[in-house]
Amino acid sequence: MKKLVPAFQLIGIGFYIAACIAGGIMLGWWLGGKNAWWVLAGLILGLALAFYGVFRMIKPLMNNNKNGNDKENGQ
Repeated sequence: MKKLVPAFQLIGIGFYIAACIAGGIMLGWWLGGKNAWWVLAGLILGLALAFYGVFRMIKPLMNNNKNGNDKENGQ
């Protein structure tokens, strides 16, 4: 069961990315109607939030993997 935890974390990251991008587009659509500039601004905001959030979520996974490899190698 412990091997499935990283898989579920990665699935959650995928949903987070989709929610940020879709939310940004919907926010831009709501702010500017069908004006493409607002939708583009919302998309850029969503991408920026997705990038920042994914970085924050993956950083502990990378540290756990690095520490786990050190323990396996006897270091």
